Amino acid sequence: MYACICHAVHENEVRDCISAGAHTEEAIGEACDAGTSCGTCHERLVDMIESYFTGAVPAVA
Repeated sequence: MYACICHAVHENEVRDCISAGAHTEEAIGEACDAGTSCGTCHERLVDMIESYFTGAVPAVA
C-alpha cells in the first residue's frame, strides 16, 4: 500500500527510512520524498513513526 500517493512511496519504503533513523515527517521526506507534496499523508507518516516505537501496527486508512 502507498504511504504517499503523490510520490508513489510504499509503506515498506517509509518503514525502511524510519528503521534507518528518519524519526520525523521531515526526515522521512528528506529520505524518500514522502509527505513533501500535498501533505495528505502526514498523519499516516506520524502513525507509522509512533507504531515503530510502540510496536503497534498502524490502522489501514
